[in-house]
Amino acid sequence: MPQAAQRPPAAPDVGIPPDATAAAVRRVADAVRRRVLDYTLKNNGGYLSQACSSAETLATLYLRVMRLGASQAPLVPRPFAGVPGPSNPDAFTGADYNGPQGPALDRFIFSPVHYALVLYSLLIELGRLGPNGLDAFNQDGSTVELIGAEHSPGHEVTAGSLGQALSQAGGIALARRLKGETGRVWVFMSDGEFQEGQTWEAFAALAHHRIGNLGVYIDANAQQCDGAMAEVMTIEPLAERLRAFGADVHEVDGHDSDALAAAADGFGTGDRPLVVIARTDPCRGIELMRKRAPKLHYLRFTSDAERRAYENALNSWVRGD
Repeated sequence: MPQAAQRPPAAPDVGIPPDATAAAVRRVADAVRRRVLDYTLKNNGGYLSQACSSAETLATLYLRVMRLGASQAPLVPRPFAGVPGPSNPDAFTGADYNGPQGPALDRFIFSPVHYALVLYSLLIELGRLGPNGLDAFNQDGSTVELIGAEHSPGHEVTAGSLGQALSQAGGIALARRLKGETGRVWVFMSDGEFQEGQTWEAFAALAHHRIGNLGVYIDANAQQCDGAMAEVMTIEPLAERLRAFGADVHEVDGHDSDALAAAADGFGTGDRPLVVIARTDPCRGIELMRKRAPKLHYLRFTSDAERRAYENALNSWVRGD
């Protein structure tokens, strides 16, 4: 586990100390799942299984691993200001929700942009985004997009098609090392991205350039759009393959915050990228979803009865039944 001096500062008015405990992470993760379930009901569909699988990993990154400053962005998300370019001085990225850039501060690159609602919900729970930050979710002209882009809260780059963010993060990490910066670069990825050739090309480049200031956390929930990954195209044995590409690999329970945090202990001074394979359950916390297995990628209600069942699950969760 990182030393206390390395832990991220607490977001303002959150009540969670910089050295957040596993219990604090669990509370945040459960709140994220509830919020994503609520918005899935309101929008008659959503990427709910991704919240089930990744909530602890993302909460652990923000609360126990990354060294981030306080958010520099407005609590109410800004409307879309156009794409970046020399003729558009008003363009921005959503990275300022992760704090300012500084030589000793970490950078966060969010790769599976269909998980965007999970990230927005986490930013709200941490006080980095306002409680009404989802009011414009998936609306025309909003930056709070269903599929996140560089201007969306918490996002620094546009990462679709899947697999591109790691290459961008590798360039950022190399530039930071050449500049003598001590801050690290963290990437959150989904396991399906390891079916992409660009991902493996990126790892080959990371090993060649000895990029030891880049860490990757993988939500290995073993499911994708067309079903179970093992049936579509297996990526296993993932740990052994990544080690063969020169990475320092840790394989952990993705719902165990202590294990997730310990994997990053002392990282940032070596010459190999860190990879944490977080083995996760895409139905964690919402058992109703198991009836849909293995097609869990996007939840769209098929009947009024099914919708009511999920509404009852949310109401019971809120009541603490």
